Amino acid sequence: MEPTTLRMPVTHALATPRRKAHLIGVCGSGMRALTELLLGLEWTVSGSDLQKPSPAVQLFTRRGLTFHETHDAQHVPADADCVVYSPAVPASNPERQAAERHGIPQFSYNEMLGRLMAERAGVCIAGTHGKSTTTAMTGCILSDAGRQPSVVIGAELCATGQSAWSGTGENFVVESCEFQRNFLAFHPKYAAILSVETDHVDCFESLHDLQQAFAEFAGQVSADGTLLVRGDCEATRQVTEQAAANVVTFGWSSDLDWWAGDLRRTADGMRFRVYHHSQYFSEISVPIPGRHNVLNALAATALCHEIGVGPREIRESLQDFGGIRRRFEFVGQWRGVTIIDDYAHHPTAVMATLQTAREMFGSRRIWCAFQPHQVSRTVALMSDFATSFTAADNVLIAPAFAAREVVDTEPGTVSAELAERICSQGQSAKFCESLDHLIATLEDRLKPGDVLITMGAGNIDCVHHAFTRRISRNPASRRAFGAVHLAEAGWTRAVLPHSA
Repeated sequence: MEPTTLRMPVTHALATPRRKAHLIGVCGSGMRALTELLLGLEWTVSGSDLQKPSPAVQLFTRRGLTFHETHDAQHVPADADCVVYSPAVPASNPERQAAERHGIPQFSYNEMLGRLMAERAGVCIAGTHGKSTTTAMTGCILSDAGRQPSVVIGAELCATGQSAWSGTGENFVVESCEFQRNFLAFHPKYAAILSVETDHVDCFESLHDLQQAFAEFAGQVSADGTLLVRGDCEATRQVTEQAAANVVTFGWSSDLDWWAGDLRRTADGMRFRVYHHSQYFSEISVPIPGRHNVLNALAATALCHEIGVGPREIRESLQDFGGIRRRFEFVGQWRGVTIIDDYAHHPTAVMATLQTAREMFGSRRIWCAFQPHQVSRTVALMSDFATSFTAADNVLIAPAFAAREVVDTEPGTVSAELAERICSQGQSAKFCESLDHLIATLEDRLKPGDVLITMGAGNIDCVHHAFTRRISRNPASRRAFGAVHLAEAGWTRAVLPHSA
C-alpha cells in the first residue's frame, strides 16, 4: 500500500539558491527521505540507483522524480545545482565524475542536510538508541502544534509511510547519526543526546573515542539553544563539557530537569506522568509499548517544550502517535502465531525489545529470529549479545549481515559462535545457515499461540514477509501501516498485517 500525502501542506519552498538536485543512490533509506523532502520543497529532482525502485520511489516518480536504474554519466543534468551521494557511492562513480567535469558541487547526504539546516533552526536527535522514534515523535508534535517543521527520519511512519516531510516553519528536525561522525555536519539550535554506548566499532576504536565525537557534536549546538541529555547515564553526561548551549537533563531520576514516573501499561502502549523541575507537567499516553518508548516520548516532550510547545499540544499529539516501521511493528498473524518485526541490532536494544514482548505476552512462547548486523559489531559485543536474549524461549540465529565491511571471519562462523554462546547460558538457540533454512525451521516448529519476533537491521524482515504475504489483506480498515493491535492478551484492536 502506498504512502499517503504529506502530513503538512506546503505553500512555498524553502528559500535557497539550489533548486535542482541529482541524487546518486536514491533508493537508500536516507536518500529516499531526502528525495521526499526536496520534492516537498518544490525542487526538481533526478536520481539513480542499481536497485529496482521501491514502491516509495515509484510514488516519487509520479510526483516528479526522474529515476534511472543504472549509474551513468549521462544521467547527471548539466544544469544541476548540486549532486548528492549516499555513503556507499565512491568518488570513482561515473556520475560523481561527471559532476566534477561539469563543475557541479557535490555533497554527501549529511552535508546536504546540514546546508538545508543552516537556513533554519535545526533540531537534531542523536544517541545510540531511540533516534528514529524520538525524531518521529518530535516532528509529529511540532507538526500537530502548527509549527510546520521540515522533518527527516531514518525510518517510515507507520501511519503514512513517510520518512520526511517539508514545511514552511523555522524548525528543521533531523535524525542525526554518529556513524562516521556524520552528525558533525549539523549545527543545530536544539539537540538531544539520548544515550552513548559502544556501537559502530568499525568507526570508533573505543567508548572514549565515541564520547569525543559526541562531545564535539554537543559543542556545535548554538550557544543560545538547548542541549537535552540523558542525565542518569554517566557516559552521556560526560559529553556535555564542551557544550555552550543550555544543558537540560532527562531520565528516570527525580533530581533531573525532566523525569518520568508512575508508569502503567495500557491496552496498546504506556501511560506515565512527566515532571519538570520537580513539578507535575502532564500525563502522557503513547500507543506503543515498552519502557524505552517512555524515555523516547519523555525526550520528545522535553525537547518540544524547550522549543515552545505546550503540554496539551504535546499530550494530544503523542496519544495519536502510531509508531515507525520495524520498531516493535505488528505485522500480522500466521496460523495463530503473532508476528512482530523489529530493527534491534545492539545488545541493549535486543534486550529491551524482548523484555517488552515478555511483559506483553506473559507465558506465551516467544521465538526470536535474529540476524546480527555486521561481523565486527557481533565479535566486539559477543558477550553482551550472548546474554541479551534471556526473555526469549527460542532463538534462531541467521548469518550476520555484513554491511559496509570487508572481514576475515565468515558471517556464518560468527553467528554459529553466537548461537553456541547463547546455549551456554542455558537457553535454546540454533544457528541457521541461511534465511531459507530459518524460515523452514519456523514453519516446522511454530505452534498456535507462539510469538515470532524477526529482529535485525539487515534483510531479516523478508522472513515475516514469507508468512504474512500468504494472509489476505483488508487495507480499508487499517489505522497505520504497521500499528496493528492485538485483540488477544488485552490488546483491543483487530489484527491486520501491513502490506508487504
